Amino acid sequence: MILLVDKPKGITSFDVIRKLRKELNIRKMGHAGTLDPLASGLLIIATETDTKKLDQFLKLPKTYEVAVRIGEKRSTGDLEGEILEKVEVSDISEEKVKEVLDGFVKVHTLTVPMYSAIKVDGKPLYWYARNGVKVEAPEKDMEVTDVKLLNIEKGEDFVTINLELAVTSGTYIRALAEKFGELLGYPATTAELRRAVIGEYKVEDAKKIAAD
Repeated sequence: MILLVDKPKGITSFDVIRKLRKELNIRKMGHAGTLDPLASGLLIIATETDTKKLDQFLKLPKTYEVAVRIGEKRSTGDLEGEILEKVEVSDISEEKVKEVLDGFVKVHTLTVPMYSAIKVDGKPLYWYARNGVKVEAPEKDMEVTDVKLLNIEKGEDFVTINLELAVTSGTYIRALAEKFGELLGYPATTAELRRAVIGEYKVEDAKKIAAD
């Protein structure tokens, strides 16, 4: 069985598995593509013999809605981390944002976020980050296939730019958000993240579950 689930913010992807195991009374279950606790959106869940199909779902392109906070850099690349840099943001024009986005659809070679599961010498990067062990994070090609500017929100302390990003498999949105800010001339971090599409599967067709 293949299930589409709309994961809420505040729980892990494995929390979703735990909830569904209890609800459906099925033990053998897995998901295709982890969403961080602060992220929401589409998770593809497979049960029983269909867990063999998970690899093919992992390779599918994805579309995300991301709120990029301009003027702030954090240790984790999102709001869970400590603030590493904070600067006052002067007015960013829509023209400047669109100019940067015009060149954003391409393959970016970026450093993988330290708080990620990619392994170095047998341990995931997040292990090194959490234990204060210095290690060089690898670089990875991350492709943006389409981008749309949704809106620009100007607050008192920072500017938030909301984007829709279509990317290939294995792309880290937190790394792209930081690169986007860099191209605008500011530090940046991911403030909100929602996965809307995986291949032909859409979050509108997914089952909503509660965070508690």
